[in-house]
Amino acid sequence: MQLSDNVKDSYSSQYDEKSVNWRNTGARYKALNIIELSKSIQFKNVLEVGAGEGSVLNWLSQMDFCKDLNCIEISESGIEMIKSKRIPNLNDILLFDGYKIPYPDNHFDLVICSHVLEHVEHERILLREIKRVSKYQIFEVPIDFSFYVDRKLAHFLAYGHINIYTPSLFRFLLKSENFEVKKDINYFYHDDVLKLLYGKNKSAYYITKIKFALLNMVPYLKGIKPSSYAVLTEKTAKQLSIF
Repeated sequence: MQLSDNVKDSYSSQYDEKSVNWRNTGARYKALNIIELSKSIQFKNVLEVGAGEGSVLNWLSQMDFCKDLNCIEISESGIEMIKSKRIPNLNDILLFDGYKIPYPDNHFDLVICSHVLEHVEHERILLREIKRVSKYQIFEVPIDFSFYVDRKLAHFLAYGHINIYTPSLFRFLLKSENFEVKKDINYFYHDDVLKLLYGKNKSAYYITKIKFALLNMVPYLKGIKPSSYAVLTEKTAKQLSIF
C-alpha cells in the first residue's frame, strides 16, 4: 500500500518557517498530553510516526521524556526541518512511504501518532503497522465532528483532514483493531493556541471561549466535542474479527 501521488505531493513541501510559531505552540500541549498519559510508565525507546517538522519531539526532548527518540515522516521538507533543529536524544530520522514502518516487530516501547490519522487514506493499515512495531501507543486526533460537517468539506480538505472523528468513534476504530484503551484525555485548546488561531478576530476568539466554558460544565458534552482527543493504548495479540 502506498500514498496516492497527489497526497504525497501535497505533503512533500508542506513545512516552512512561516508555520513554525503556530506548530511549536500547539506541539507543547501535545507533548504535555503525552507525558500526562504515560505517567508511571518508563519507555526505553520511542518512535513518532508522522513527526511533521519535529516540534512535538523537540518539546519531549526538552522535557527529558526518553533518551532514545526516533521518528519517521513522509514529507521531505519536514525531514529537513527536523534535522535542522538538532534535537537532543533524537536518533533515527527516516523518510517513509506512509504505511510501511521500517522497523522489526515489537521494536519500540511506545509509538506516538499525534494529529496524523485524520490525514491518512487507509488508517487501519497504518494502525496495524503501528501495532506491529510497538507495545504501547499514544494517539491524538482533532475532533472536527459536527452534525453538518459535510457542509464544511472544503474547509477541512484545505487542512488535509479526510477523516472526521468523535472520541467515541475514534475509540471504536482502535478497539475494533484490538488496541486496549488504557487512559484518555478530552481537552480544549489553550489560550496560546486560540490566540494564534484567531489572530485579530476577537469575536471568534470570545465565542470559542464561551463555547468551551459551557461544554466544560457538562462532562458528558465534553466527552463528545472537545477540541482534541488523546489516548494511551496497549497492544493485544488479537486481530480484526468480523462475524
